Amino acid sequence: MRVVTISATYGTAGSQIGPAVAERLGVPFVDRAIPSAVAEELGCTLEEALAHDDRAERGLSRLFSGAVRLPTVTFGGVDMYVPGAMPLAPEEFVRRTERMLTEMARNQGGVFLGRAGAMVLADHPGALHVRLDAPLRRRVRQTATLGELSEREARRIIEDNDRARSAYVRHFYRADPADPCRYHLVLDSTTIPVGTCVELIVTAAEALD
Repeated sequence: MRVVTISATYGTAGSQIGPAVAERLGVPFVDRAIPSAVAEELGCTLEEALAHDDRAERGLSRLFSGAVRLPTVTFGGVDMYVPGAMPLAPEEFVRRTERMLTEMARNQGGVFLGRAGAMVLADHPGALHVRLDAPLRRRVRQTATLGELSEREARRIIEDNDRARSAYVRHFYRADPADPCRYHLVLDSTTIPVGTCVELIVTAAEALD
């Protein structure tokens, strides 16, 4: 069962490349399904789960906002979320997300976008780890063009998301998501066409068989 993780900075077409790779490899594309499933399992709302998701805009700033964190309730040494009473513990969200990523990779394979997949599945046999990145100016230009935004608006969105995603990985995994040594393939998808990026990733994934 083929497994591909994709770490994509904002503005590098990860949401286009990921599904296309999954379709070519005949495996599920796993993105927003993860926070939905975790939210259902924990008994919280999707909005609360997305507050701890690595791609939610300003996600980590929301996570660490406020001077006081309300405590979770402990049952048998396990932190539990009580709906309507206390906020979802971020560590519990991350633990459940890791478990779901691992189980999906083992049971059905897939293309996993975000959620520190390269760290979570670093030891998964045959997994291909991909990084999509590009200089800020090219990501700003591409985001502005595709989203019909001003370059100033595009830059703000990108910088907010870059900070949130980097903070997520640094806080929970003590790692730099931009470290190329964590990936088998690093692509600039603002210069290399999306279709070519898909071909390169599929070819590399099939070569690991």
